[in-house]
Amino acid sequence: MSHDPRPRLAILYPGDRAARDRADPAESRFLKLFEAFASAGIAAVPAVYHDDFHDEVLEQLLHVHGVLVWHNPIEAGRDRSRLDAMLREVAAKGVFVSTHPNTILKLGTKDVLVAVRDLPFGTDVHRVDSLAQARAELPGRLALGARVLKQQRGHSGIGIWRIEQLGGDRYGVRHAVRGAMQEIVNFDGVLRRISPYFEGAGHMIDQAWQARMVEGMTRAYLVQGRVAGFGHQAVVALHPPSAGGDGPPPSQRLYSDAEDPRFQDLRRKLEGEWLEPLCARVGVRPEDLPVLWDADFLLGEREKVGQEKYVLCEINVSSVSPFPDSAIAPVVEGTCCALVAARRGGVR
Repeated sequence: MSHDPRPRLAILYPGDRAARDRADPAESRFLKLFEAFASAGIAAVPAVYHDDFHDEVLEQLLHVHGVLVWHNPIEAGRDRSRLDAMLREVAAKGVFVSTHPNTILKLGTKDVLVAVRDLPFGTDVHRVDSLAQARAELPGRLALGARVLKQQRGHSGIGIWRIEQLGGDRYGVRHAVRGAMQEIVNFDGVLRRISPYFEGAGHMIDQAWQARMVEGMTRAYLVQGRVAGFGHQAVVALHPPSAGGDGPPPSQRLYSDAEDPRFQDLRRKLEGEWLEPLCARVGVRPEDLPVLWDADFLLGEREKVGQEKYVLCEINVSSVSPFPDSAIAPVVEGTCCALVAARRGGVR
């Protein structure tokens, strides 16, 4: 490898053999990020990943100072267990990794909703560890109102179900994946639909339905401990159906920068009041927060006149993409600081 005095960074994302052989930033969805790193004097290169060429990517990562990772928990039917083991290995050798797999397990699963349920942005949430527990506990909670059950770790609405009792042994169930429609089933039908998520050591998180979902969902994008932009989606996958019909298709998420006046109350609370207790609850040091992550909020029932109640729905850290352009400069700045520290640590 020829000597290059610039800090070396890999941007890792999934792809097949052909995509790795091309490894062209211009064909990547991260082109703007590659260009921004180049302008900042960082030698950023693609690290297209698949388990089939795991060892090849490992060798590549052992010769950079840092790696930014965009890889869903499940890609093409495969989990990221081999990838996470590799990232732990290179991190142990002094390579900066964001997001580190250990941080993902603390911050980026639905378990975070249980950890923060009594904080100002929490709500009525329960962990369900088995189908037997679901059979015993769900009917009582459903009798009080609709619930949303979420598998511990996933993406794109997979394993997220809205369940509502319609009367007697009749329940409306709807999967949050795009195009799914409500089904009417009995309680045994409910259990059949959620049973796959308890296989192995799996569990689910049971969260109270938020009636103000009709007002949209706000995604706050953060670079470490600072808000870098927002995304607002007026209609999300579990939007309630109209009378006698199905819910409308999800709308496009519209992005804005951190100064968007609509979201300054949320920004102030996130940066000034909520991040410290969130980190304490999940066991993540503030300095270990991801270079880029996001948190989804719905509006809850107001507790005081004139004061909004925000309810955390999930935190995404595995593959935060797309993101607003306003996040690019903060991501580059935060990464540069981390790469300087990695170079001091002696990465080849």
